[in-house]
Amino acid sequence: MLVVMSSLEHHLAPIDLREALSFTATHVQRLDAHIAQLPNIHGCVILSTCNRTEIYLCCEDTCHPGQMLCHAAGVEFAPFSAAFVTRQGGEAVEHLMQVAAGLRSRVWGEDQILAQVKRAITLSREAGAAHPMLETLFRSAISAGKEIRSTVRLTSLPTSAASQGVALLRQHLGSLEGKRAIVIGNGEMGKLSARLLHEAGCRVMVTLRTYRHGETVVPSGCEAQPYDRRFELLDGVDILVSATASPHYTVTVEQLESVAQLPQVMVDLAIPRDIEPQVGQLEGVKLFNVDDLMDTAPLHTVPPEVTEILDKHQRQFYRWLNYKVSLPVQEELKLSIVQRLAAAPQLQEEELDQEEVIALTVQRTVELLLGGLPTPPDPDSLRQCAQKIRAHTTGKGAPS
Repeated sequence: MLVVMSSLEHHLAPIDLREALSFTATHVQRLDAHIAQLPNIHGCVILSTCNRTEIYLCCEDTCHPGQMLCHAAGVEFAPFSAAFVTRQGGEAVEHLMQVAAGLRSRVWGEDQILAQVKRAITLSREAGAAHPMLETLFRSAISAGKEIRSTVRLTSLPTSAASQGVALLRQHLGSLEGKRAIVIGNGEMGKLSARLLHEAGCRVMVTLRTYRHGETVVPSGCEAQPYDRRFELLDGVDILVSATASPHYTVTVEQLESVAQLPQVMVDLAIPRDIEPQVGQLEGVKLFNVDDLMDTAPLHTVPPEVTEILDKHQRQFYRWLNYKVSLPVQEELKLSIVQRLAAAPQLQEEELDQEEVIALTVQRTVELLLGGLPTPPDPDSLRQCAQKIRAHTTGKGAPS
């Protein structure tokens, strides 16, 4: 049993390819459940964000998860063959740890990826597709990501696509004070964009498909407007930001024909894209998408304390994995020792009392265990084992 994963790398896959393998939560669950039922596959987790699509499998043998994902999604694999990077075993484990830490994100050190990793394993679990090996791996990666964010300052720069978008707007427009902005979408990315624009001095409207007083949360200082009025509201606005989960365009060239004065700058934070690419060709309009935003992110060096945290959580995962893998062997080892001890002539002597039998049994068991190893364990490991046994005996409520 091993972990194999394929990642649709953003630096290898243009945005149109990433769009073809960008899935809603419902679609992810259907794919998780379907792929987990394939021969020799025991678990499946799909991570789908605006900048990456990754699939993690627990399987019997080496396979190509990316190819399986394309087939299950009804997408031809050939265009993706050079865009997928496949890793297995230790490389797959290390990669997920780095993803959860934000080290693989185009916005380096971003905070949102950790919630997305959590969501991926939750969706898999709800679909009945999460094998214990994948559950433990994702839990370890999430723990590593949390520890890094609570103890290490990765960067003083903005750490989300929304904040990168606002930074790019400042570069293009100068001060945002007094600018009028409309944000389409009130999900996590839309709310963050609206809040950051408001903090930058913009007058912000947020469009909503439905509004329930006391239930729908709109960022403080922002005005809620019906989604269906978005083109009426666009007239004379300086900035448009769209960040929905819609599988279709929310803004097209044809729809914009009714707008007399178009926004100077439009920022599309969605994958699949919300704004039709041809909109960027309209006179007086500058259109940015997620790839344009991420190109502004600088290169970074991973701090040594981050590497230490990742190494620690990887060791903990492998400790668990080695224990689980060794369980059948442990049973075989127990049976072999019992059979060997049962045949030992010393233990068949009637004159031995109970304490002598216990002492001799333990002695022979330790000798058999250590003598059967290809290389003897180091003294420190044996000392730690002895200390743990004593702790359980005297300090954990066990008989003393």
